[in-house]
Amino acid sequence: MNVLLPEGWAPPIGYANGIEVDAGRIVFIAGQVGWNAQQVFESEEIAPQFEQALKNLLAVLAVAGGKPENVCRITAFCCDKPAYLAARRELGAIWRRTMGTHYPVMSMIFVADLLDNPGKIELEATAVLPKR
Repeated sequence: MNVLLPEGWAPPIGYANGIEVDAGRIVFIAGQVGWNAQQVFESEEIAPQFEQALKNLLAVLAVAGGKPENVCRITAFCCDKPAYLAARRELGAIWRRTMGTHYPVMSMIFVADLLDNPGKIELEATAVLPKR
């Protein structure tokens, strides 16, 4: 995986502008919300939901043999912008505990609502794993 940063650009904080991969196996991970394996939300707060959604995403990836560093794209859908902005420092700490210093290409989209109530955030991803 090669992070793409145009010459003269300031490095982004917490994401990559682009990533180039020599494709092996591509894994597409559906939107994961912050519920547990039994599809029960244990919190209505954004930070615990983000942590659980990220863990759920990595659990799906692990079935294919993937690790956090194989994730090349994450799209986040959030229905509570004020809560997200207030929790950014805590979300960053959760990210570093879960993903380390790997920052894929990311987009944050604020939406009116999510399908699964009381979901506040949903994460979908694409990962590239080496060929078998």
